Amino acid sequence: MAKFIIQKSPSLRGNVKISGSKNSVLPILAASLLAEGKSKVGDVPFLKDVVIMQQLLQYLGANIKWSKTKSEIEINSDNIIEHEAPYDLVSQMRASFLVMGPLLARVGKAKIPLPGGCAIGSRPVDLHLKGFAALGAEISQQNGYVEAYAKKLTGAKIYLDFPSVGATENIMMSAVFAEGTTIIENAAVEPEIVDLANYLNAMGADIRGAGTDSIKINGVNKLTGTNHCVIPDRIEAGTFMIAAAITRGNIFIENIVSDHLKPIIAKLKECNIDIYETDKGIRVCGEKDIRAADVKTLPYPGFPTDMQAPFMSLLSVAEGTSMVIETVFENRFMHVGELKRMGAQIKIESRSAIIDGVNKLTGTQVKATDLRAGASLILCALAADETTEISDIYHVERGYSEMEKKLKALGANIEKVK
Repeated sequence: MAKFIIQKSPSLRGNVKISGSKNSVLPILAASLLAEGKSKVGDVPFLKDVVIMQQLLQYLGANIKWSKTKSEIEINSDNIIEHEAPYDLVSQMRASFLVMGPLLARVGKAKIPLPGGCAIGSRPVDLHLKGFAALGAEISQQNGYVEAYAKKLTGAKIYLDFPSVGATENIMMSAVFAEGTTIIENAAVEPEIVDLANYLNAMGADIRGAGTDSIKINGVNKLTGTNHCVIPDRIEAGTFMIAAAITRGNIFIENIVSDHLKPIIAKLKECNIDIYETDKGIRVCGEKDIRAADVKTLPYPGFPTDMQAPFMSLLSVAEGTSMVIETVFENRFMHVGELKRMGAQIKIESRSAIIDGVNKLTGTQVKATDLRAGASLILCALAADETTEISDIYHVERGYSEMEKKLKALGANIEKVK
């Protein structure tokens, strides 16, 4: 299996362009099942997860043309021939479950295996199913599959016990054809929700309030294909911001939306990192001593849980003691054991990690346990003495497009070997 071999890198310098958002493109591709005619989705990142979603949509009957050179996918969902998703695809990626809402709305039935993906904690689909049932679907679970059936969906008021991004997206997609009005209360407010709503509205949906905790969907009769460009990936942007900081570098980051990065920018400034925002991007200068800071993950607009592991890498070499509190996923400290192998001083107490910054890290053999854990190991390896060998990098390639190529262009000593 492929590995990353990383030597301590000089201060990273140059420009890097951020790819389209992984967490946005996957629900948008799933939503394409709802439309008649062709849709074109631009700024599509070349990721393993996107490949899996493409294969899943093709299995269901969609016709797909993917121009990787143009970062564009063309989708025609006129002939949906399947309502059951295969286990071998869904087991690889949790976002596969997002086809359930569109299938229920489009063909009135769906059968989906319980999803797989990164083992970062319990992520039940109960809220998704609660929403489908409120709209009038009959739900059953057996033999590891979830089935939903509805002769007709009817608008309803749905309160989410937790502002789940996936549940908000799936319910929103299932409600576009429901008779009457659907209101999702305590909805997730992430930028990716807004991007999905913009795509659906461009196809003819009537969705209002995306980006607030109350989303109103007025049912329509049909959707028609459209063109849409995916928003930039705020987690990839944050990861490269930390790469600049941890290597004491100077990187200009292009194709970003500054508003999406506010909590990351605020914490980096607290760590004594200089950040300059312009109309064309953000410059991150990490030439000062790194200071400790406390971080608590929260749903957007709080500090993103997807940035917790990468940020812990920076805190591992900061002056002083930091605390990281993880409130979103209960098992998202799996990277800590690997960071400690590199010399990081971290103690875990329930959902809190106490980090005593060290003067140096030392490279060794480590394993990427999940997507963001893999990114954190890469960041530490860039600043560590000697050689770091990171295995199981397929996790990283699920969410970062051409990461080693982008890092090498900035001066990093990183090689991918098989």
